[in-house]
Amino acid sequence: MNYRAKFQETKNSATSLPQVFKGIALFTPGGDLIYCIDPSKHSRWHLHLCAALQERLGLPEPPHFLVPGYTATIDRWIDPYTQQLRISAEAHAPVLRHKALLSAVFNTGDLVWQAAPWLEQLCNPMVLATYRSQFPQLWEDHDLVIRVERTGIDVPASAEPVIFAPERVETKGYILRLFVGKNTAATERTLERLHQLLERAISCPYTLKVIDIFKHPEQAEADQVSATPTLVKVWPRPVRRIVGELENAGEILRVLGTLDN
Repeated sequence: MNYRAKFQETKNSATSLPQVFKGIALFTPGGDLIYCIDPSKHSRWHLHLCAALQERLGLPEPPHFLVPGYTATIDRWIDPYTQQLRISAEAHAPVLRHKALLSAVFNTGDLVWQAAPWLEQLCNPMVLATYRSQFPQLWEDHDLVIRVERTGIDVPASAEPVIFAPERVETKGYILRLFVGKNTAATERTLERLHQLLERAISCPYTLKVIDIFKHPEQAEADQVSATPTLVKVWPRPVRRIVGELENAGEILRVLGTLDN
């Protein structure tokens, strides 16, 4: 499933949201999204989303430094005086570019997302950049759009954070990127062979994203791709690459981890 298909799936599922809820979204600098929808309006979601992101990306600790600079919030409530539905939605400057995705996951329609107040001491880009060497996964694009749910019962503020489980996202799966130079007949053959191999040999879900290095040179640089075609296994860790025409099925499966080395 590619990112566009995942976006459409998210948009379609958002039509069943409760009328009243609080939603909190946490982005990474690389563009991944993890979010919650809470009808009870629990107050500690930022901490829980950081903990869930730590677990999903294998971070050394929860990335609390992303809050609030990389967050967006939406609040839907019934006005006690008019009994009308009221909606407030705001996002911090670094994530305003993701307004279309926010509108899809929270089903806001034509609602305009407002810019949240800028907090220089918490959102300084130079300060955030100092974390890049310790948390490189956060600056990578894993094509993740994950909704998490709280499990268990409510806990007091002094207790340990509750545990999350991803919703509609398999714990086992592959995130793959195929870097190509041009859309030629050879590229089409490579993609067809790869697709047939993945469908035949992998039983768990996978995401295969095709990237033209001439249209997206920044992505090629981020994934350390210097030749095409190159297949990059982004997830599960560790990252692995195959450069060439991708004709050796056994080598591809070994890189994916489905065969013993």
